[in-house]
Formats: sequence, structure tokens, C-alpha cells
Amino acid sequence: MSTPDVVVVGGGIGGLSTAYALACTGQRVRVLEQAERFGEVGAGLQLAPNATRVLRRWGLLDQVTAAGVLPRRLVFKDALDGVELTSLYLDTGFVDRYQAPYVLVHRSDLHAILVQACHEAGVELLAASRADDVVLDSGGATVLTEDGEHRADVVVAADGLWSTLRRTVSDDEPVCSGYVAYRGARPLAEVREHVDPDSLHDVVVYIGPDCHLVQYSLRHGEIHNTVAVFASPAYRRGESDWGTPAELDAAFAPACEQVQRGLQALWRDRRWPMYDRLPIDTWTHGRFVLTGDAAHPMLQYFAQGACQAMEDAHSLATHVAKGLAGGTLDWPAVLAAYQHERVPRTARVQTNVRTWGDIWHCDGLTRTLRNALLLDRRLDDYRHIDWLYQA
Repeated sequence: MSTPDVVVVGGGIGGLSTAYALACTGQRVRVLEQAERFGEVGAGLQLAPNATRVLRRWGLLDQVTAAGVLPRRLVFKDALDGVELTSLYLDTGFVDRYQAPYVLVHRSDLHAILVQACHEAGVELLAASRADDVVLDSGGATVLTEDGEHRADVVVAADGLWSTLRRTVSDDEPVCSGYVAYRGARPLAEVREHVDPDSLHDVVVYIGPDCHLVQYSLRHGEIHNTVAVFASPAYRRGESDWGTPAELDAAFAPACEQVQRGLQALWRDRRWPMYDRLPIDTWTHGRFVLTGDAAHPMLQYFAQGACQAMEDAHSLATHVAKGLAGGTLDWPAVLAAYQHERVPRTARVQTNVRTWGDIWHCDGLTRTLRNALLLDRRLDDYRHIDWLYQA
């Protein structure tokens, strides 16, 4: 591909989703990934119906479902006493309501499916290509890398939370939450003794004071995924080494037996400090645009990071298709329409996620009131998730 129509910077799930969606509209797309190869690390992903509807439109949902797990319920429990507070059935009624399923998939499996889809759609994938800057002019944009320049009609920055290209439209910085995550995605055979057998088909979230633990199955139940998140006292004290395994144990010391068993399934040799950014109103400048975590990085409490990146990709491609149908692809108009559609939606998710984290992590009287409200919730009450999951 000598001169692509679009250069996407970043070969993660958001970048590949964007590349595939745009290629399906007929655009010639090149993806630049700074790593030595296209691959993905991490553990599990929860894909809610707002994302799986997009995957169905792309013709990829069957592959993703075949690689993953269709859970029975989302369950919330109190981390201190283990009491089940409320749940949401993900059965046929849920699927009918939102016109798509809830799917659990390993991040690397989803990434591999997207890589293959991009190959088949004619996307050019270039690894070991770190983008240092982007130069804009009236006719297009040029990405500058160590090895040369990549010219295109449009450049899409999908380079994540720590995006180097976001500075083209904003001088803000990531915001540290003071929370840190430990993860573990391990064969069920290795951790079976640490898992409640009655919850193997559920997504279980234990919420507690300044901490929570999430557990669910991956790869047809062969792998069990555990995530533990807690607020670091060392961070609050301003120390450079924070979120240590010792702090992990101390944070969860008051938790119930089920949570204590779950902690045994974690990897303790790595940890993920949790950052987000404040919403911004401007994602575009000339022939340049942000998408995914480069545009709207969010905390994890809604499990919406990848989902919102897929929504971005679908939205951008839809506006490209509309422009092509009109006979002329006016890129500035396309990018403006995409920004107008996506900024309010993602800002709402970002801000609500922070509030949800406060609700999960409360203590004392606030915890008592929260638990009473959740225990009183009707199991068929969808008021607080319709805005997020419905088309």
C-alpha cells in the first residue's frame, strides 16, 4: 500500500476495530503499532451488548462468542460478609431486550480475531513503528516515525491512555485514581480450590471499603479470571512504591472467606495502577482525530473501555459510509459529525464510572444504605443500565 487513505496509530483493540470498520467502507488503511509484533497482553474482557451488537454488524460476533463464555448472571456481593446484594440475569430476556448477548472473552483472543479480520479486509499492519508526532496540512496528515513518514488523508490516534498524539488537541495528563489492580487468568484446574463452584457460570463482583474483587470464567470455562482492586495508602502518603502485594493483603484483610480464597488466584509479580482522564470536548484538529482510550480513557468499573472503543469505530465508519453515499467524502465534516455523536456519550460513561467506583468502595453508614438499596432492587429493574446497553 503506497499511500493509504487512513493511518491508524495503535494496534490494540481500539485501533484494530477502527481499522477494520474503515476498511469495510472501502478505505485503504495502514495501522502503525510500536510493539515488535501485533499481540495483546492482559486477561479477561467483558463485552456488553453495546459492543456485541457492533461485533455482529461486523460479522465477528460468532467468532468471539465461540472463543469466549456466555455468563449466566452478573452478581454483586458484599466483600465483608459475602451476602448477595443483587444480580442481573443475562438470559434470553436480557438478549431480547438489548438485541445482543453479554460475552466474556480473553483479551488476546479478541485481539487475534481482529488481527485476522484486518488481514482479510486488506488492512496493512506495520509493527515496530512508533509514532512520534503528526504534521497536519489542508490536504491531509503525516505521521512521523523513527523509520520515516506515513502520509494519509486522515490520521486516527488510537494509542491509548498514554497517547503521545493526544497533545495535538489537548495538553491534559492522565489522572491517577490511587487504586491499583492485580489480575490473574489461570487454568481452572490450578485454582479450582479457590473458586466457589456455584459461581463458575456467573460474573461475581465483591464490593467493599476501598476495594473490590471480580471473578469470571474464560475460554469455555477452561480459564478462571480474577481481578482485585484496592486504594493504596502508600499512594495517599505520596510514596513512589505503592500498590505492593503487602498492601493488597492489608486492603482485603477484613474481607470474607470467599474473597480470601479468590486472592490466591492472582498474579503477584505484576500490577496495574488505575488511571483515567477528564472528558474533553475536542477530539479533532484538521485531518486528525482521537478514538478509544486516546480520546476517553476510563476507569474499569463499568467494563466499558473496549466496548466504547468499538462504538467509536462503528460511529466513525458509519459517518464515512454516509459521506461516500453522498458522492463526496468530506473528511472534516465526517470527523466533526463523529465527534458530535461520540463526545457526550463517552463523557457520560467516564463520569458515571467514577461515581460507580465511589458506590462500590464506600464504608460505614453509606455502605449500609447502599446494601439496603441493592437488596431492595427488583431483579427485572433495568433503569440504571438501559442508557448504557440499549442501541
